[in-house]
Amino acid sequence: MKVVELKTMVVENEEPYIGGKWLLFLELITDEGISGLGERITGGSYSHDLGALQSQVKLIEELVGQYVIGEDPTRIERIWDRMYASRHDFRHPSLYATPVISAIDMALWDIVGKAANQPIYNLLGGMYHEKLRAYAYMPSGDYRANPELAGEAAIQLLEEGNSACKLDPFMPMYPIPRDIPIWEIEAAAKIFESIRNAVGNKLEVGIGTHGQLSTFSAIRVADYLEPYHPYWFEEPVPPENIDEMARVAAHTSIPIATGERLVTKYEFSQVLEKQAAQIIQLDVGQCGGITEAKKIASIAEDHYAMIAPHMACGPIAAAS
Repeated sequence: MKVVELKTMVVENEEPYIGGKWLLFLELITDEGISGLGERITGGSYSHDLGALQSQVKLIEELVGQYVIGEDPTRIERIWDRMYASRHDFRHPSLYATPVISAIDMALWDIVGKAANQPIYNLLGGMYHEKLRAYAYMPSGDYRANPELAGEAAIQLLEEGNSACKLDPFMPMYPIPRDIPIWEIEAAAKIFESIRNAVGNKLEVGIGTHGQLSTFSAIRVADYLEPYHPYWFEEPVPPENIDEMARVAAHTSIPIATGERLVTKYEFSQVLEKQAAQIIQLDVGQCGGITEAKKIASIAEDHYAMIAPHMACGPIAAAS
């Protein structure tokens, strides 16, 4: 069996554009008529700009043309390694090329699963969990200005069957990193107080910050919010300086979570070795695909770390 054809598809998403306004899919077709689907997730700079998205279409075409067409799709490790070595400046990972490799990797696994007539999880060792805990985003609302609304939203989430959620207490998101003034931290504490008064400890609540904070602000935020037992503190500082994230982790009992902007096992292994996070938020659509996600999960297992996959994408990456 050989891969003989590539198709790419740019599809306009429906409002409210969860995962991006434009979604980028690819299809690999074999000489036996078996095809596989993949998705280059388009969040951030690509999600609203068709022109920028074309650079990713071109990169897909280049990588598939050089390293996938004519190849046996079951040789996933070989194909992955050749793509990675060719596009990453002497094997240095990036958020430009690695998500494209992720999309191609998804499609290759899809072909292999269809050829074997098996779900991909069976090919990776079989189903382990019958079900998994999920968390919801705190419903949009003016809870930053009116903390009591957070309590009302928490009640709603519980009634809908949720046991965990995440909220972003600090705005605006830029500049990064920035100092968070004490009044803003106290306002965030009131949001958590409202939630605990409304639902007690029946709802786990994670702090989402998108790497907004300076190191000392992150430590101060953790100190203020620790009494409310947050589920996690996500990207308290920008993700590129793991040592600073480790400093925050060392100063709080709140579990640190990170990973949505990290790629490959190399970056994740550094996070865990430096004890910078206890919850790994890998994104299968960015980190290197199913092949790399499996390896990252094994590294996390070795460090007794939990995994809470990040997902802001279309249906194909979500299914992966």
